[in-house]
Amino acid sequence: MIRDLLTRAGLVLVGALTTTVAFAGPAAAHGADAPDGTDYRTEVSAVDPALPAVRVRVVEAGARLELTNTGDRAVEVLGYSGEPYLRVGPDGVYENTRSPATYLNRTIAGDTRLPAEADPAAPPNWRRVDDSATVRWHDQRALWRESAPPPQVRAAPDREHRVRNWTVPLRAGTEAGEIRGTLDWVPPPDAYVWWVAATVGLLAVGALGLLPAGSGPGRRALAGLGGLLVVGGLAAVVFTVGRELDAGARGVGGVLTGLLGGQVWALLTGLGAIAAGIFALARRPAADFALALAGACLALFAGVANAAVFARAVAPVPWPATTARILIALILVAGAGATAAGALRLHATSRHPTPTPTPTRP
Repeated sequence: MIRDLLTRAGLVLVGALTTTVAFAGPAAAHGADAPDGTDYRTEVSAVDPALPAVRVRVVEAGARLELTNTGDRAVEVLGYSGEPYLRVGPDGVYENTRSPATYLNRTIAGDTRLPAEADPAAPPNWRRVDDSATVRWHDQRALWRESAPPPQVRAAPDREHRVRNWTVPLRAGTEAGEIRGTLDWVPPPDAYVWWVAATVGLLAVGALGLLPAGSGPGRRALAGLGGLLVVGGLAAVVFTVGRELDAGARGVGGVLTGLLGGQVWALLTGLGAIAAGIFALARRPAADFALALAGACLALFAGVANAAVFARAVAPVPWPATTARILIALILVAGAGATAAGALRLHATSRHPTPTPTPTRP
């Protein structure tokens, strides 16, 4: 009874995944260049003077600033020449098409070519871009754009350094203000240690595939692999949700929209690993193939795709970077280990197929 329920649950989940793939939309543009990790920590210190209706925070591992204005008075963010750049108020979000910042801030590198109409001295031409009270943007004042680290970092890369204190000017009516923040260099971890741990773990898990599939230990190994793949799939879902929360998603609806728009493959592989793990726990036919296929997808799309956190001090999740590294290591161990074990079990079965019993004649 329990096995039948688990199998049905797995089939329903697989069907849901297939439907999601069929109807998933393109990637959301607002997070297209979100970093997978960085060694620069950007933080907001204060809004001065304090505006009770205005909240500012850092999103996307420091790649963007987010400003929310729930008050009755519009607030303007000023560009690099002091010109009006963004306006956020009760009637939505507007950008000034004549501000160079409108184009420079479209990418984290700030390399967009300016059109002829971009002129910070010209009167603003406001274009409505959103009907919400929140805007997110790259701001070069809060980023380190150079490919080489600052001189103090090159002199002592094993220490944390304050790169600079930054400000972004604001204007609420005739009242001037600013967002204040800090940019720090944080020494990255030793990626070699994490890769070694993940490799040793996946080899240990893969060795379970050497146990004879039809024996008692082999059947228990199949159940253990299924359970581990479920855990790895859950880790992938948690990490993917964390990325969306760090990108600024709010509420269940915002998280789901972000997942289906920008993190759909990592989400699908995590859910697929859970379904395959349930399939293996039920010890259904073709469970070895399901383990190998789902494990490979999990390791590739949710593990290797996010492995930059092994070498970066700041991870794109709202938790400590060490937690992110543990999740990715678990995903790699579960995914690659299940793939190796499933492939070994399939190979052993093909070489030594289980004989079909001959029916006895009465």
